[in-house]
Amino acid sequence: MRAASPGRHVAAAREPRFTASFRALGRLAYEGAQVSAHVLDLSTGTPLVSIDDRIVLPTADIGKVLLLIEVSARLTARENIGLGIIDKPPVNTVGESGVWQHMQAPALPVADLATLVGATSDNLATNLLLSRVGLDAVRARTESLGLSRTALLDFARNTRGPDDAPQLSVGSTAELARLFGMLAREEVVDAVTSQRVMGWISLNSDLSMVASAFGLDPLSHRSADHGTLLINKTGADTGVRSEAGALRGRRTAVSYAVSVQFDDDSLARRLSVVDAMRTVGQELLEYVH
Repeated sequence: MRAASPGRHVAAAREPRFTASFRALGRLAYEGAQVSAHVLDLSTGTPLVSIDDRIVLPTADIGKVLLLIEVSARLTARENIGLGIIDKPPVNTVGESGVWQHMQAPALPVADLATLVGATSDNLATNLLLSRVGLDAVRARTESLGLSRTALLDFARNTRGPDDAPQLSVGSTAELARLFGMLAREEVVDAVTSQRVMGWISLNSDLSMVASAFGLDPLSHRSADHGTLLINKTGADTGVRSEAGALRGRRTAVSYAVSVQFDDDSLARRLSVVDAMRTVGQELLEYVH
């Protein structure tokens, strides 16, 4: 996924506005939510939006991208890490997101498990992959990418006790936007590793937040649709909505990340968060086209 070149008759620079995005996210902050956002123009490297982008907030499932990077890097290096066919455990200790728990297949190849993580954020597949590569290895890989405020903290769990990490993952939107920009430019480890990760997350079926504004088919958007190409990863938990991605249009490309932590005490409040994130998406789409 490369940044699009400006058309011959398109101005070289375009004044970014994002007025509605600042207003919508500012409204959430005024109501007590913690809000963070960062947008980069991938053609110029120019930051377009920076809202508390260095604070660390829960990002739920987004941290699984860090696991996919480590798995992909090891596949590229052809390391013998006990990967290959992985058996499904007889007792599933994690429910919620994912489809393998509902399938009859007793075992799957590593690449298929990574595909399930990319497509449906599969918790069972996540935990089995993480048990093979190790949380320490994922942390080391994360640090090697220059990420100091972003981390996968733990295995997926149905409930978190006092001895468990309080969140699955955390991150700053500045780092997440930069990470997805690196993926789009095929700079994460190397081109092959980056391409493989992008292939997995291009299957992501959750377009309910920022990406809800892009008009894409949630179940089929691996190729450009009306000149729009997306890779993204979302994270959702009680009181947490987060999304990071890279979006290419006919004019240019951006990478972005938006995270909101809020009091999830009513459906109306949750919907207001989703609406604000969609507003960001609307202005991203306008900018890249």
